[in-house]
This record gives sequence, C-alpha cells and structure tokens, in this order.
Amino acid sequence: MAAIILKAGREKSVRQLHPWVFSGAIEKVTGAPGFGETVEIVTAKDKRLALAAFSPTSKIRARVWTWDVDQKIDEGFFRYRLQRAIDLRRQLIPGDVTDAMRLVHGESDGLPGIVVDQYGDVLVLQLLSAGADRWREVIVQSLVELTGMDAVYERSDVEVRKLEGLDERVGLLHGKAVPDRIVIRESGFNFWVDVKNGQKTGFYLDQRQNRIRLTDYAKDRSVLNCFCYTGAFSVYALAARAKEVLSIDSSAEAIQQAREHVAKNHLPTENTSWIEGDVFKELRLLRDRNKKFDLIVLDPPKFAPTAAQAEQAARGYKDINLLAFKLLAHNGILFTFSCSGGISTELFQKIVAGAAADAGVEAQILEHLAQAPDHPVALNFPEGAYLKGLICRVP
Repeated sequence: MAAIILKAGREKSVRQLHPWVFSGAIEKVTGAPGFGETVEIVTAKDKRLALAAFSPTSKIRARVWTWDVDQKIDEGFFRYRLQRAIDLRRQLIPGDVTDAMRLVHGESDGLPGIVVDQYGDVLVLQLLSAGADRWREVIVQSLVELTGMDAVYERSDVEVRKLEGLDERVGLLHGKAVPDRIVIRESGFNFWVDVKNGQKTGFYLDQRQNRIRLTDYAKDRSVLNCFCYTGAFSVYALAARAKEVLSIDSSAEAIQQAREHVAKNHLPTENTSWIEGDVFKELRLLRDRNKKFDLIVLDPPKFAPTAAQAEQAARGYKDINLLAFKLLAHNGILFTFSCSGGISTELFQKIVAGAAADAGVEAQILEHLAQAPDHPVALNFPEGAYLKGLICRVP
C-alpha cells in the first residue's frame, strides 16, 4: 500500500484523531497513489497511524478514514459507516417532525467529504473530496439499499471540488427523475425544495431548531427577516402570530417561493411584505427612514469559507449587525448567524459585540445557537461546528 511519511514531530494531530493531514506535514509519499486512493499515514519513525484517502492537489493532502490500520477500506466499511449515520438520524428525529434531514455529515460521521441530505423520498448527495469521489458507486449503491429511497441526485457543484482537482458534477445518480420541486414537511409546515438549483442542497436543514426557537420570541412583534431565501424563518414567525413580517432577499425567485410558502401554509398575507434587493443597501435605507423592528433575523450566506478570508468577512458581518442594532426597537431581539467555517464562535461574538458598541447600544446575549443535531460535530473535528448563532437583546 502507498504511504504518506510525516515529517518528524508532525504526527500530533493525527494521534489526537484529527482527520486532516496537510501537505506541509508530509516528508514524502511512497508508491505513487492516485486520486482518492487509500494510503497509510506513517510517522518519521515508521509507526503506522491511520488509513486515509489521498488527494494530490489539495492542501489537505489526506483525509483519514480510520485509525485502525488493520481495517479494510472496502464496500463493507462504507456500508457500516453509512448505516451508523442513518441510524443516528432515525433516533434523533421522529418521522412525524420532518421528512427532511441530513443523514451524513462528512468527517463528523467518519466519512470525510460525504454529505447526504434527505428530502422526502429523494437523497441529495455531495462528494466533496477525492476519496469520496473514488468510492462514488459503492456509496450510491449502499445508500439505495439502506434507505430504499426513490432517487439519488448529486449536487457536487461546490468550489471545494476544484481544490481537490475534481470537476463539478450535478445530476441523477439513481432512480426515477427528480421533480423540479419536492414537498417536504417540517414541524407541521410544508415547503417546496428545489434540489437541482437551490442553495446548498436545496434547503437550510441546519436551521431547523433555530426556526423553532424563533417562535418563542415572535408573537406580537414586528419582524425583519434578512437574507430570507425561501422564507422559512418568515413562515415560522407568522405562525407564531408576529405582528408584521418584512422579508428581504436579492433573489426574485427566492422571494416568489417564500410568498408561495406563506400561502401554502395558510398564513396571513396582509401583514407580510417583501423586498427584492441587496440586504446591506436595504438596511441602510430602512435606517435612514428611522424604521424600527422588534425582532430581526440575520442569516447571511457564507462570507468566509476559510480562515484566510476571515478578516474581509468580519467587516461584512460587523456591517450588517451594526445596521441591525440601529434598527432594533426598545427591548428588541436579534437572531444573528454565521455559517462561515473561517469565523470561529469566539470571533463571531467579538464581531457582534463590536457592532453593538459602534451602534451605541448595550446588548445582552440571551442564548447561543448552533446547527441542528442531524449536523453533529465530532469532538476530534471542531471544524464541523460551522453554524454559529446568538440571540441578543437590546434593553
């Protein structure tokens, strides 16, 4: 078997069970492994540490499959790991709550580069690494056998595949044709999901618990939902009997779908309004009009995929939070989020605190929020905790 020989003293992270081996930690590679081929991770003193998938073009040169060096990386390995991940979701999320959830969450399920989301009877698969891509057929076949779903659709159209030396791929992998819209259930609501063209794999599954949490704050409040996408937070706010809900997004298609979600769930439309436009610009216009809201939701897209982009992203996060604090009424509530992997929980709190200070308000943190439990975080992989959220109050 081909092997990655680590530089002397660079084995600590692997011994501590972190699944990534960076190119800078490698002394040499033996055996000329191909894309995604299984290799041994070996110390400078010839101690075997792990089995990993090799990625010759990425800075993350290898992703660990297992620290049991005698284990075989074969069809049985993937079937077992997939079954384990699926079983966890069936335990965590009752079927009467939702039929849409994340079944596999990459490294946190011991399956680096593999993401699987369920929407009704359709699975959406992302293969984000060379190792995951190499085992494509085995993964798809195992998913079909383990879940019995009608279709498996691929959405491997993400930037990280380029870093892995892989082309983007989208399309049907198994089963019958996927409709342009799939109806899913969540907490008694119905939503349309476009798994072919929607953001991420079609829906923000990771915000499920936070949408529920919003209902405890929204009653009788005027709500501003920024970066509303297809309006899930707006639906929950209206169902909680918010006084009014204004939703903003730059996508006309998303706004139209959000409108449909309000109507589809038989919610009042007379106290809803919509703005198609740039959120930064629209927040400034609302500020200039001295508009005030009792509750604001900031759920922006990923500003900083990596730590290298954190400084630039921090300015964007501070700007929108500063504007939000200026728009909050007395006793106002702010739900603010970052899904950027390059922004840590500590940095995000500092950014929001700086925004409050610049806005001249003394804000309190009422709650810390995170991704839903079907997006678990392995203790040995803190990078899996990508969604950070705060519920803040301005007295």
